[in-house]
Amino acid sequence: MPRTRPAQVLRVKVLRAKVRSGVAPRMRRLRGATRDAFGLWRHRLLFLVGGIGVGLAAVLMAGLADAAQGAFRQVLGVSPLVALALTPFGFALCAWLAREVFPNAQGSGIPQVIAARQTGHLALRRALVSLRVAAGKIVVMSLGLLFGASTGREGPTVQVGAAIMAAAGHLTPERVPGLILAGGAAGVAAAFNTPLAGIVFGIEELGRAYEARTGGLIVAAIVAAGLTAMALTGNYTYFGTSSATLPFGPGWIAVPVIGALGGLAGGGFARIVILFARGLPGRLGAAIAARPVAFAAACGLGVALCGLASGGTIYGTGYEEARALLHGTAASHPDFAPLKFAASLLSAISGIPGGLFAPSLSVGAGLGAALQGWFSGVPVAALVLLGMVAYLTGALQAPITAFVIVTEMTQDHALMIPLMVAALIADAVSKAVCREGLYHALAHILLERAGTEARPAGPAPPGHAAQNSRA
Repeated sequence: MPRTRPAQVLRVKVLRAKVRSGVAPRMRRLRGATRDAFGLWRHRLLFLVGGIGVGLAAVLMAGLADAAQGAFRQVLGVSPLVALALTPFGFALCAWLAREVFPNAQGSGIPQVIAARQTGHLALRRALVSLRVAAGKIVVMSLGLLFGASTGREGPTVQVGAAIMAAAGHLTPERVPGLILAGGAAGVAAAFNTPLAGIVFGIEELGRAYEARTGGLIVAAIVAAGLTAMALTGNYTYFGTSSATLPFGPGWIAVPVIGALGGLAGGGFARIVILFARGLPGRLGAAIAARPVAFAAACGLGVALCGLASGGTIYGTGYEEARALLHGTAASHPDFAPLKFAASLLSAISGIPGGLFAPSLSVGAGLGAALQGWFSGVPVAALVLLGMVAYLTGALQAPITAFVIVTEMTQDHALMIPLMVAALIADAVSKAVCREGLYHALAHILLERAGTEARPAGPAPPGHAAQNSRA
């Protein structure tokens, strides 16, 4: 064999070294890209799996709420007077469970979600949106409806959805604020079958500092939750399809009138709830703070009295009554709206778990239907929808969410412009009555009592400024 010259050996070694020096960095870059891709898809998978869990929870809560209301109606069939004993007892039981067994399960649950996003204390965040709280929320919310509370299931679905998503992302704590936002938005979407409203609610109400980089993942969670709920319950519109119209003309005077009345009533509702949440001054406030369970029982008695005065129409979510008013299958009574307002207010200040969305829509529907004598040329359905949007906006000070969610609930796009105008008027009037948004004020109270301060929900992505949204 020919002998290899030293110069050739040297060239071979140099060539091999160059190959190695070029391959090694490429391999490191490839491994780094693989790790980044794995992390990205793991995060996306968390949002999708969590969204499916939220959809399942929403369907479960809807079934439990319907069963509880049906059981209470059967009990009232024996005698309406049963509520005078049953409802106060049920309120006291629910308030005790929410305070002693499932703390942080009180109220609608949306203030807890907002506080969990705003706090920088991990222990407080876990306490506000834990799976234990979510389980308690489902149980005690259902018990409240079983005893006649004028509450809804949609707000609790938001807290349950946030808890499920937070649990799914416990290994990535830096992602938890975004997961909480996605879970809450998916809860609204699955509860009402309104995916667009879920997105709007997430931006307008849950997240004042919206992160652009999580937008696609939030949509993915909402789609997963919505498809899961749709697969189990079918595609439906919450209140059924409406084709009401309001051509521009003299009938448009109903828009500012109902908008102003809804904003006034909703703003008054929010102000009273915030006042009780902060604590009344004087002896009355001290007595309520010292005996919260007894106060809840007194609120339950008030709800029972409202139920007797209304003939039993104010109990529960108010969904069936609102739907009947919208489609004209039931006569409107002028006392329904004020009695439902009183029952919802008593339920809200009692401290028992339960949401405000459905009762607020019911109050608004009653308000609009009661004014049909004032606007004889306007379809009742249009007045009902205007009342829904106006009162919900007044109570929550979330005008975009209000008209989007009502439009999606009824598929009535012909009324979009009148609903927008009513929402804007109601929002302005509500802010004159109550300067703070209800959910954010309650969240701030939670953080104050926990001894923490709010912080931005999450860091803005590099190169992208966070977009602030007023609730």
